[in-house]
Amino acid sequence: MEIIYVYTRKRSEFGRPCSFSDRPATVNVDIPPDPSMARDFILRNPVDSSVQHTSDMSEHEVNTERVEVESRGVNHVEGGWPKDINPQEMEQTIRFRKKVEKDENYINTIMHLGTLMEHCVKQNNAINIYEEYFEEEEMAEGEDGPPSAKTINVISKLTPFFDVLLSKRDPNVIKRTATHLSWHPDTCRKLAVAYSSLEFQQNAKDMSFDSYIWDLENSNRPELVLKPSSPLVSLEYNPKDSHVLVGGCYNGQMAYWDTRKGGLPVEVSTVEVSHRDPVYGAIWLQSKTGTECFSASTDGQVLWWDIRKLAEPTESLVLDITRKGFLENALGAISLEFEPTMPTKFMVGTEQGIIISCNRKAKTPPEKISSTYSSHVGPVYALARNPFYPKVFLSVGDWTARIWSEETKESPIMWTKCHLSYLTDGCWSTMRPSVFFTTRSDGTLDVWDFLFKQNDPSLSLKVCNEPLSSLRLQDNGCIVGCGSKLGTVTLLEISSGLCTLQRNEKTLATAMFERETKREKILEARHREMRLKERAKSEGQATEVEETFPEDPQEVLDRTRQEFFEVIEAEMRRRTRAEA
Repeated sequence: MEIIYVYTRKRSEFGRPCSFSDRPATVNVDIPPDPSMARDFILRNPVDSSVQHTSDMSEHEVNTERVEVESRGVNHVEGGWPKDINPQEMEQTIRFRKKVEKDENYINTIMHLGTLMEHCVKQNNAINIYEEYFEEEEMAEGEDGPPSAKTINVISKLTPFFDVLLSKRDPNVIKRTATHLSWHPDTCRKLAVAYSSLEFQQNAKDMSFDSYIWDLENSNRPELVLKPSSPLVSLEYNPKDSHVLVGGCYNGQMAYWDTRKGGLPVEVSTVEVSHRDPVYGAIWLQSKTGTECFSASTDGQVLWWDIRKLAEPTESLVLDITRKGFLENALGAISLEFEPTMPTKFMVGTEQGIIISCNRKAKTPPEKISSTYSSHVGPVYALARNPFYPKVFLSVGDWTARIWSEETKESPIMWTKCHLSYLTDGCWSTMRPSVFFTTRSDGTLDVWDFLFKQNDPSLSLKVCNEPLSSLRLQDNGCIVGCGSKLGTVTLLEISSGLCTLQRNEKTLATAMFERETKREKILEARHREMRLKERAKSEGQATEVEETFPEDPQEVLDRTRQEFFEVIEAEMRRRTRAEA
């Protein structure tokens, strides 16, 4: 760069303030007018001008490196034994224990530790440092506060009662319905989801059969991919062994997985002994081995299985309400309910809208169908017993959800209003006896609290635009999962007001259930009495008709003509009097 002019200044003048003074104006440039340019002048009227005074802006984006989390397990085995002792051999361990117990050093150590332990036990018995003295006051303060929720991962703020935690979609290109959800029995951070397309003859050739187990702390990808031989319609964790899952397939087969052995099923039932239609319900039984389960399908059968031997079912029941045991007369099962506190009883919801109550321990197959409930005009999509009152159960179907009591067979004790869209699933709250949840085909989740109000839900939440297909609540009652038709699983955290037991709630719910049950019993007795009177009256009229002799048709015609003319004359006399 070439230097043209150098400015110089004394160092003493650096930083000196400027001193301005007035002086007369001077003309630097004078441009005289040019008459020749006047003909090029164009008058603009009006003249619009705009000036932009905004400052220049720049936008920058930074994409950080993605952190991938990998789950690793640790297999802990019993330690502390010498190398020559096998912990699995009972005789060796007993012999070694006896040898150690005779050691003088062992006895001295136990005596020393026993003194310290006795001191700690006495301290614990003297005072309980974890005792709560003001539980009722804290509960009352919590009730008065506004509803709130702790958000883990917000996608969109929906309502003060709920916050969206996670939203998982079916990873495949062709979206399938999330047909069933199952929470991990030991931890609340794993969720098993069964994916299947239930639309008749709509399965594409390249449609995936996979279902997934999601880890909520690492939701970027499934923790485990389950690979069945046919799409899974139902999927359930084993409550006694959290590594084992049982699934019912679209082709009617039953399969079970052990997550420690990978995503392939350990064993699958053969087609010949399996269901003939999709398995809509699969539930584990309360057994000593923890390996027994039973399933229901729209082929009209309920089958009992032992996963140690899936070659054939251990027992079967045909859902023929005529109690003749004919499979062609059986009603298709689309929902299944089992309460562990009532191990011999279970209920089945059918496609025809009838609820069948069954007793497994009955002597003969016809006696296993104990009673029926004519509940809905469409399929019964969900059945659930109240965890606080097992004799009260919820049914979901057509446009309503209904609450039943086992003591009344003809009608429900309570029911919701008719919605504009179909109801698809429902469940009770595990923490409050008066709260239950329902999902609708318009993508809405409803929360009902019938102690608060009976005509409308306490909260209606638009979860998504597609129909909701499945619903499952965590055992702690704080997080609910909703599966949609396009395979989206949305987890929502409930506010403390909806998952905390209110004061006197059990007493009020019990009184309401008993009052409504008593009312229905009175109405049933009245209807039964009216039907008996009508039957007796109809039988009496039939007897009188049989005793009387048939009349001559001509006599009947003459009598009818006479009655007709009498009516005409009476009408004419009435008009004459009216005109007068």
